Amino acid sequence: MSVVVPECCDDLKRERGRCLFNKEELTNILDGGPKLTEKRRRIEKMLINTPELFDDVSPDYLSHEDRYSNELRKATQLMTTLEKNGFTYNDAVTTGTGLWLLMDGNPLSLHISMFLDTIKGQSNPQQLQEWLPLAEKFKIIGTYAQTELGHGTFVRGLETTATYDSTTKEFVLHSPTITATKWWPGALGKTSNHAVVMAQLYLGGKCYGPHIFMVQLRDLETHRTLPGIVVGEIGPRLGMNSNDNGFLQFNHHRIPLTNMFMKHSQVTEDGKYVKPLHSKLSYGTMVQTRVGIVYHASRELSRALIIAIRYSAVRHQSEMVPGDPEPQILDYQTQQYKLLPHLASFFALRFSARALLEVFIGTSAGLGSGKMNMLPELHALSSGLKAVATNDAVKGTDICRLACGGHGYLSSSNLPRIYTAIAAGITYEGENTVLFLQVARYLIKSFRASSQGQTLPFSVSYLRVQPPSSHAPLMSDRGLVDALGAGVRWMVGEAERRLQQLVDSGHSPHAAWNACSVHLVQCADAHTRYYICEQFVDAVSKLGETVSSGVHEVLRQLCRLYILHRVIQTAGILLRCGAVDGKALTSIEEEECHLLATLRIQAVSIVDAIDIKDVFLKSTLGAWDGNVYQRIYEEAQKSPLNKSDVTQGYYQYLRPLMKANL
Repeated sequence: MSVVVPECCDDLKRERGRCLFNKEELTNILDGGPKLTEKRRRIEKMLINTPELFDDVSPDYLSHEDRYSNELRKATQLMTTLEKNGFTYNDAVTTGTGLWLLMDGNPLSLHISMFLDTIKGQSNPQQLQEWLPLAEKFKIIGTYAQTELGHGTFVRGLETTATYDSTTKEFVLHSPTITATKWWPGALGKTSNHAVVMAQLYLGGKCYGPHIFMVQLRDLETHRTLPGIVVGEIGPRLGMNSNDNGFLQFNHHRIPLTNMFMKHSQVTEDGKYVKPLHSKLSYGTMVQTRVGIVYHASRELSRALIIAIRYSAVRHQSEMVPGDPEPQILDYQTQQYKLLPHLASFFALRFSARALLEVFIGTSAGLGSGKMNMLPELHALSSGLKAVATNDAVKGTDICRLACGGHGYLSSSNLPRIYTAIAAGITYEGENTVLFLQVARYLIKSFRASSQGQTLPFSVSYLRVQPPSSHAPLMSDRGLVDALGAGVRWMVGEAERRLQQLVDSGHSPHAAWNACSVHLVQCADAHTRYYICEQFVDAVSKLGETVSSGVHEVLRQLCRLYILHRVIQTAGILLRCGAVDGKALTSIEEEECHLLATLRIQAVSIVDAIDIKDVFLKSTLGAWDGNVYQRIYEEAQKSPLNKSDVTQGYYQYLRPLMKANL
C-alpha cells in the first residue's frame, strides 16, 4: 500500500497560523546571528544533495558488522563532501547536522574532536609540526584513550603505566592488570590506527602521575595491530552501536621519548622531569570538550521537543468535555506541564552554553599570558553545566518519549535513539555526581574565603556573607533569581556548618565530606541552576534592546517559565531560608499554569524556529507536515519480516509445536 503524503495537516496549519513572532528572527538568535543561519543552511543543502549520506532502510535491520561498515561509509563520505565544498567537520558538528546524519555515532568523531584538540592543545612546536598535518588530512586516524575497565572519572587512579627507559630513550607502555585495560573509547576497536593514551609516568621508579602519549596502534598499510598491543570492540551497548567503542591492552609496548606530549611538562633524554608552570595547564582539552557536551545536550533535547510538541498538536485523544470532539493532547494542562518547562530548559541551556564559551575563551587568553586565577572558576562552571545539561537533556528526552504514548516507543519516532545518544553523556567526560562534588569543593572554598573577607569570582559573588541588597521586587525575574541565590547561599552555609561540626566532633575531613556528600551534590546542582537562571535573564534582557517585540516576548515568557519552575522545585529550601513565603509560592504556582496556557499557543511555532529539517529529525512522529499515521505505517512496511506472508520460523518452530502431542 502506498500512502500519498499531503503538504501539511490541518492541525499544524492552524497552529502555525497563530504565530505572533518572527520565526526567522528567533532562528537567527539560536544560531548566533543571520550569517551563521545562512552558513548552516548552506551546509544542510549540500548534505541533503548527497544521497550517499542517507539510508533507505533503518540501520536497525542490519547486522552489527554491517551497521558499523555502513556508518563508516557515511562518515568517510561526510568528510569528503565537507572538504570538497570548503567546510570542516566542526562546521557540521556546530550545527548538529554532522551528528544527526550518522544515527548511531560517527566512528571518526573522536578523531575530529579530542584527538585533534589534544594535538593542538598539548603538543610542543615540533610535535605540532609532525602530527597535526597528518591528523588533519586523515593520514593517521586517532581516538582518545583515557578511561579504563577499573577507573573512569578518577584519573589519578588509572593503572596503565609508561616507564621511561633511558638506555633506549623510549617509554614502555604496559597494562599490569585486567582493570588497566583501556575501555570505552569510541573508534578504538577497529577504526583508529593511533590513540592519545593517558598513562602513569614512571621515571627512575617514581610515579609522576597521569600524562598523555601519542601511540600508534596499527600498521598504516595493513591496519594490523602492532606487536605488544591487544585491541578490539567491547560489544553491544545501550545505544551508539554503529560506533566501535573499544578496549586496549599494552604488553611492554615501546614508543619513542618524543611521543609524550610535551607542551607543558617534559622528560629529558637522561630521564629528568621538567614540571609544567601550572599543574592545571592541561585542562584546556577537557574544558573545551565539556563546552561541546553542553551544546550537544541542548541540541539533542531540542530534537526530542520538536518531535513531541508537533506530535502533541496532531494527536487527538479522549474527551475533555463528554460528547465533544477529541482535543489535541497539547490542550491538556498535564501535557503542557510535561513538555513546556523542558522547552524553556532548552533555551536556558543554549544561552548558558554561550556564556560558558565566552568564559572559556577569556580564560584561554589569560593562560597565554600566565594568568591562572580564572581556572578554578572555569573548571567549576564547566563541570556543573556539563552535569546539569546532560541530566536535564536525558530527563527531558525521556519525558518527550513518554508524552508521545506508545508511539514514542517506536524506533521510527527516533526518540529512543536520541535518548540513548544523550544518556552516554551522563557518565563520559566525568561522571555527573563526581563533577557535582568537584563543584561543591569550589563552593565550600569560596564560602570560607568570603567569611575571611576575600573577594570572590563573579559566578560565586552571591555567596558573600553579606551580599548586596537587591532592589528588585520579589516577583520580578531578578527578584526570583535573587531568591534562588539566597537559597543556594543558605544551602552552602548549612553544608559548611555540618562539615565543620563533624570535624570538630572528631571526624577526619574526608569522612566529614563523605557524610555530607548528598547535601553537597544538591548545593552544586542548585548553584549551577542559579547560574543558568542568571545567564538566561541577562541574555533576554540584552536581546530586548535589539530584537522585535514579538520575539522578545516569547523569550521573556520562556525565561519566566524556567525561573518559576525552578522556584517551585526549590520551594522547600526557599521557605526554610525565608527567601519566599507560602503566599508568594501560591502566586508562583498559579502564574506557572497561566504561562503554560500562554506558551501552548506558540509552542509549535517556537519549535519550528529551532529549524531542524525532517531529514535530520528522522522521526515519523515529528515531521514538519504532521502526517504521523501515514509515516508510521509506511515505515512499518520496511520491516524485513513483511517481505513474506509466512516466515521460516513458522515451519521451523510454530508448525511442529502445533502438530505435537503435548
